[in-house]
Amino acid sequence: MVELCRTVRFSVNPGGADAPGPNRYAGSPPMRGLGRHYELDVACVGEPDAESGYLLNVKDFDAAVRRAAVPIIAGACRERPETDPASLLPAIVAAVRDALPAPVSRVRWRLTPYHCVEMHSDDERTVLLRQRFELAASHRLHVPGWSDERNRACFGKCNSPHGHGHNYIVEPCVAMPTGDGVQGILDLPGLERLVMAAIVDRFDHKHLNLDTPEFNERTGVIPSVENIARVFHGLLEAALREAEPSARLRSVTVWESDRTSATYPA
Repeated sequence: MVELCRTVRFSVNPGGADAPGPNRYAGSPPMRGLGRHYELDVACVGEPDAESGYLLNVKDFDAAVRRAAVPIIAGACRERPETDPASLLPAIVAAVRDALPAPVSRVRWRLTPYHCVEMHSDDERTVLLRQRFELAASHRLHVPGWSDERNRACFGKCNSPHGHGHNYIVEPCVAMPTGDGVQGILDLPGLERLVMAAIVDRFDHKHLNLDTPEFNERTGVIPSVENIARVFHGLLEAALREAEPSARLRSVTVWESDRTSATYPA
């Protein structure tokens, strides 16, 4: 069993100027005027064909997603621009599932480079909302109970006495119910206010070891990226539970660089 994921990029242009373009890598239809650029990640699962090695031919995959999903999004953009994107996901998932010969496992709609909504086929009453945030902080990796030599051997430059800094990227994933009768769903501005208050305002431009009890050597844990993800999850989970009981924090991912990240819970 394998999962094959295809990213389809496209623009919804004013006036219906949606003729296909030749550069599908960048997006087809291409941008015209003040259009909207979107990406759909569609994943299918199954056993590849024994002869071709394909689960799906990506050209057919691409064409089916464009035929099934893009008109739903384009129609809403033009006729109901105030529509909550998450509310379109059940129709999008159903449409691509009918259009593709392999089982669809999930659909992720990237609305901006930092914000997306996602739905899994095995749970079509839940939407996953993600948004990225940035904060700058410094820290030192040091175990008080170890010798200086052991700390330097384990942490290297990260054990520098005065610490070092990162521009951290933080991405919470919030699970929200969908469907009729659901009240008080958290919107993106609401999530941003929660994350800013619970995490960003609290830790931005701080020395984590010196300025925060969560990572102080007497009262907290070592500020590794693994522990940072765990602490951030705990703080945001409590804030979200109080503000919006119908939503649930699925995970928090923290990047300390473009090559290193940690997600809690895994």
